Amino acid sequence: MATATKTKRARTEDLHQIGEVAELVGLSLRTVRYYEEVGVLSAPARTEGGFRLYGSEHIDQLLLIKQMKPLGLSLDEMRALLEARDTLRTSSSARRKSEARAQLESFADTADERCVELKDKLRNAERFAAEIRGEAETNG
Repeated sequence: MATATKTKRARTEDLHQIGEVAELVGLSLRTVRYYEEVGVLSAPARTEGGFRLYGSEHIDQLLLIKQMKPLGLSLDEMRALLEARDTLRTSSSARRKSEARAQLESFADTADERCVELKDKLRNAERFAAEIRGEAETNG
């Protein structure tokens, strides 16, 4: 009996409430809940009182979602990417793994394209910042 209690305690110690997770990953509580509601984040365990309990897999998912966000991926694309990664790690079907690998390669290509676009935007923003800094110094 003591072993079962010890195992249960160890498992719950690895779980975090929503506030801890939000702080760990740098998102608001509302955003974490939203990602769960729309199915991008897998559903967490719940306490008897209904409080969400998130594990390390949820934290990893949220950190990955944060990386996808600046690339402008839609919620459906985020969900598909996460599912493909999961399939690649857990499926025993060679066909499903091959499909997941192809899907991830497609997302990697999309990410590369979006990175080029973001770099262009950053260069334009840096030029603009330098321009207005120059105006402030010239007219100051």
